[in-house]
Amino acid sequence: MQRPNRNWETRRLSARPPSDLDARIIFEEYASDPKVTEFMTWRPHKSVKDTLEYIRRCERVWAESTAFPWSLWLKEEGEFAGFIEIRVGATAVDVGYALARQFWRQGLMTEALSTVIEWSFSNPEIYRVWATCDTENLGSARVLEKVGMEREGVLRRWLVHPNLSDEPRDAYCYSIVR
Repeated sequence: MQRPNRNWETRRLSARPPSDLDARIIFEEYASDPKVTEFMTWRPHKSVKDTLEYIRRCERVWAESTAFPWSLWLKEEGEFAGFIEIRVGATAVDVGYALARQFWRQGLMTEALSTVIEWSFSNPEIYRVWATCDTENLGSARVLEKVGMEREGVLRRWLVHPNLSDEPRDAYCYSIVR
């Protein structure tokens, strides 16, 4: 399996692993926002130090090839837009993502996710790209459907979203296969 590129572009976005220099803007525009983190598996960051710890995690998983997180930036304006991450298995890739609130409903994540799906299926051993989203996260469900994923069902009591509940919540499972 080929390792994904560290940097890539879409029509409107450039993607790259986050760096320490990005910590303040990621904290202010994304990681500390309770609306952005509502359906995440982590609580809003309380300080830039929390964001730096997240960036260390991103560096570590890239080095270990266990996950590949990219920060997303608007090409024209250079503004931070969000994150997308893939975890590559033997025959499948699973995806997670989130956008800064000011960029919701502009098609940016659909653009980024389409590129990730294209890369995934360029690997002959990958047959499935999949993601989950909380059953109340209708915006995320729309993104997954826009890129051609089909809802496979509900994973009952699948994942804890600590900003909503301390107990596991139901999630939709979406996939696209070849």
